[in-house]
Amino acid sequence: MINVKMIRDQFPQVSETYTDNKPIYYLDSAATNLTHVNVVKALDTYYLKECANVHRGIHTLSEVSTDKFEHTRSLLHKFFNSAKREEIILTKGTTDSINLVARAWGDENIKEGDEILISHMEHHSNIVPWQMLCERTGAVLKVIPINDAGEIIYEKYLELLNPKTKMVSVVYVSNTLGTINPIAQMIDDAKKFDAVFMVDAAQATAHLAIDVQQLDCDFMALSAHKMFGPTGAGALYGKEKLLNEMPPLFGGGDMIDKVTFEKTTYNTIPHKFEAGTPSIASIIAWAPAIEFINETGLENIAQYEHELLTYATEKLSSIKELTIIGQAAKKTSVISFTLKGIHAHDIATLANQYQIAIRTGHHCTQPLLQRLNVAATARASFSIYNTKEEIDHLYNALIKIINMFS
Repeated sequence: MINVKMIRDQFPQVSETYTDNKPIYYLDSAATNLTHVNVVKALDTYYLKECANVHRGIHTLSEVSTDKFEHTRSLLHKFFNSAKREEIILTKGTTDSINLVARAWGDENIKEGDEILISHMEHHSNIVPWQMLCERTGAVLKVIPINDAGEIIYEKYLELLNPKTKMVSVVYVSNTLGTINPIAQMIDDAKKFDAVFMVDAAQATAHLAIDVQQLDCDFMALSAHKMFGPTGAGALYGKEKLLNEMPPLFGGGDMIDKVTFEKTTYNTIPHKFEAGTPSIASIIAWAPAIEFINETGLENIAQYEHELLTYATEKLSSIKELTIIGQAAKKTSVISFTLKGIHAHDIATLANQYQIAIRTGHHCTQPLLQRLNVAATARASFSIYNTKEEIDHLYNALIKIINMFS
């Protein structure tokens, strides 16, 4: 069970006041989670007491920082049950991780005529890198269609799979609709054609338990700030065999074995893909966020957020002028919506006047919104620190906005 007050006490921002000494009701967690208090403390400790570079010094501060840096890698290894901790590459975030695979794996393995599958609900970060790869190689990008509820049409996915399919890259949870895709089944079917499968798990990691060995995915990308952690940090999971076969993407310090002017040999994984000084403080400060999720329990988080989603869906559905965009049978706590006759940007602008923080626009999913025949949506997204009372505030604000326009 979740003690909401105890949870909220660990996220100081929820009790802050702003203009006219009023709070802001933060309903934009799909864009970024609020930051856990221990993450901020860890950042302070690093910069104020333990600042040093990692992997390169034998003095005390470097050893302390290196141990804490690698502790985060070990936590991620256990959190996702990778076969080895070396299969966790520390990056700047999901976008960085997907681009790394599209370049380092894609350029080595994709050739003219090969096919790459993505879905119609992908974030731009899981569209553009594959488009760029196709432009470089002459490969073909194919799109798995979705239905009006925002769910993958599975029989169409099966029809698209064929011996030319070399890569399938699909989002686990849609950032715009909250749809939870049947990733395990999709991976099983892709493996029948020996296709490599990449999971964009940015929106899933703070909501769903993920076991990469059980899923049998080949790659998975994620971000710290979607897990109550700091910005500028993320990870790429990859199977050891694939990572060993891939060339490094960036050259520089720490990714080398031996350098001469005639030839350079490369370090082993994970360091082969971690050139230069990393985002040390952010990686170190990610650890307390992972520990918070472990202590709270993903099942407890999912149950509480489902209660919020159910409550918000029933509440907002009672507004006759409101249309929920995307009503998949399996969803996380995201509701995208429109109000009849009111532009989404106006909704968010006016909601802000009532201290409601929601997202508006295309949410970096322009093809998805084109498919659903909407120019933009307002999006409310909920996390473990939100309450039903905050949803009531959203409801009341929307009623006032509708009355204002009518």
